Amino acid sequence: MPTSCCRLLTGARTEELRALTWSHVDLDGKPPSVQLWRSVREGGDTKTRLSRRTLELPNDCVVALRAHRRWQTQSRMRSAARWPDNDLVFTTQRGTPLDAANVRRAFRQIAEHAGLHAEEWTPRELRHSFVSLLSSAGIPIEDIAHLVGHANTRTTEKVYRKELRPVLRRGAKAMDDLFNAHRATGEPPTLPPASSENQTER
Repeated sequence: MPTSCCRLLTGARTEELRALTWSHVDLDGKPPSVQLWRSVREGGDTKTRLSRRTLELPNDCVVALRAHRRWQTQSRMRSAARWPDNDLVFTTQRGTPLDAANVRRAFRQIAEHAGLHAEEWTPRELRHSFVSLLSSAGIPIEDIAHLVGHANTRTTEKVYRKELRPVLRRGAKAMDDLFNAHRATGEPPTLPPASSENQTER
């Protein structure tokens, strides 16, 4: 299901994807992008003002959306007058808006097909997986917070504390580069002179 692909690869909320229109999707842009500016909440606004964001689309997401648009165009042509003119990206088989039950039911089918215990999984898991995968890849928490539409990193740390991998990699890489370079020359790195002051570590 294209909605599951987009949730996993962009971290978008289900409520944002249910309200997404084709006018807010640019598959031919450089880069391709999606504007997550609305949701199915009352009034149509996103969860918070800072949740409004424009995201670059991963290639697999672009491929899935292109295929989905072809299917939707063909379905609209077959249904003719019965297909609602709502410009929604994700709809039911009849072109009507998705509700929460539609999304859960479709996701359980995907989970079952993947050999998972469907009753233990919800669509929300894909957003958690998005955070976990990015964190494991070393993406800074500031970037992750922006991608998932959080106002600050505190929210990300609180909600996704089990998914985050607090690994500080830059220091290790810098030290590896430094000592590897000097190892290649056979000379130790130059260290600063020892301090004569009796200082404690801070």
